[in-house]
Amino acid sequence: MGRTALTAINGTTPIGLLIATAARARLRRGPGGVLIAGECRRPALRRTFTVGSVILTRRPAEWMLHPDQAELLAHETRHVAQYAGLGPLFFPAYWLACGWSYLLTKSYGSRNWFERRAGLAAGRYRENPLRPWATRLRRTRADQGAP
Repeated sequence: MGRTALTAINGTTPIGLLIATAARARLRRGPGGVLIAGECRRPALRRTFTVGSVILTRRPAEWMLHPDQAELLAHETRHVAQYAGLGPLFFPAYWLACGWSYLLTKSYGSRNWFERRAGLAAGRYRENPLRPWATRLRRTRADQGAP
């Protein structure tokens, strides 16, 4: 069974479609069965993001499908696979990963497991350095032989 079928069954794609409808987005089919919800008006989106098999963006869907955006589209499509695996548990897991990342780096994406697996650079995230306390802790653990 494909990832888009799994996200439809586990309920995350219907949630993405509800958000797209509330945002008055224009839907267009993308590669691999994903849906591009372009020209989202509400809620106020600052970035492109994915819910289930729906990629939401303020820009037109054609922008996301343009070859110049191939890396970003691949990044968002990797999130579809993550939703397929975790279903609705993706939401709390992702926000926990955001909190952990912010705690370590003052960035919600830099040390976020999901963003790192989807490709930080492809998702246009920066690799922020660890905060000083986290660097010291990591050094101490390394000195003690911890993995």
